[in-house]
Amino acid sequence: MSKQTRRNGNSILSALKKSNLTVIGGVLVLMIILASIFSPYFLDVYNLQSLIRDLAFIGMIGVGQSLLLLIGELDLSVGKIASLCGIMSGMMMVHWHWNPFLSLIAAVLFGLLLGCLNGLIITKLRLNAMVATIGMQGVYGGINLVLTKGKAITNIPSEIHFLGKGNVGYIPVPFIFTLVILVFVLFLISKLKTGRYIYAIGNNREAAKILGIKVDKIRIIIYSIVGFISAIAGVLYVARLGSAQSSVGENWPMNSIAASVIGGVALTGGIGNPAGALIGAAIISIIQNMIVLFGVNVYWQSAVSGFVVIIAISFSSLSTIISERKKRKIKLSNLEQNQ
Repeated sequence: MSKQTRRNGNSILSALKKSNLTVIGGVLVLMIILASIFSPYFLDVYNLQSLIRDLAFIGMIGVGQSLLLLIGELDLSVGKIASLCGIMSGMMMVHWHWNPFLSLIAAVLFGLLLGCLNGLIITKLRLNAMVATIGMQGVYGGINLVLTKGKAITNIPSEIHFLGKGNVGYIPVPFIFTLVILVFVLFLISKLKTGRYIYAIGNNREAAKILGIKVDKIRIIIYSIVGFISAIAGVLYVARLGSAQSSVGENWPMNSIAASVIGGVALTGGIGNPAGALIGAAIISIIQNMIVLFGVNVYWQSAVSGFVVIIAISFSSLSTIISERKKRKIKLSNLEQNQ
């Protein structure tokens, strides 16, 4: 094993350690204990299955979003990619009478292309990722409305309902998809060169270019993967609802960012573990579930999600500020010693 490989491997381990997964996991356990104490219905099997099913979609998108945050970028169009791919799958099944499973595969591949399109626009036109994906969110949302005229596509074939509504034992099927996606992403960042490149780009993009890393190529690949994951979430939600709707995924961009940040993925890039995004998604899902169990108006969920995003981003920003101040103090003390 070369020194460079060992150095890259150590940098990845360092980044993973900094994500504080143990602390975040402890917070999750504490929330589960408190929720079970304050509500006798929290540990009910039906409620837990419903919670995990909701968690699966936030977690799925969150794991994808965490990859982009690791390179210092984000995608605010993930919800609209999901809904557009869901609508496309619905049209293929209901209007064009395609095989249901072939329709789902085609829709997921379409999502990969949309993600690739995002990546190409951002890298080739040198656009800010947030601004560009806000624009693409509007484009995809507009196409959704043009295709559906604001109406849901119903009569989705019953053969695929199991993918959204079914369980394997007590575990909801969408959550199994989320775990498979998480395993794939963890393999990508820990075992492949691409993973080392992702952390390198997130830590210092210009230095990564100097080292010969094809930064724009990696960025396009990550956007494509995120589009692919978003499409999977979109078609699974169609299977869950039994209809394709343009309103699906409205809160997924913010929830996925919040889940990632709560899970220890830095907004500045280069630090974190996508597994943390799943833990963050669990925390958000428990908060939303408790709102329902306490009989609070369901419309407060959006307000609470926004509040959680602000808190999560604030903590991330504060930790960055504190870290920078510590570095300055160390530099000043070194300068004083040298003088």
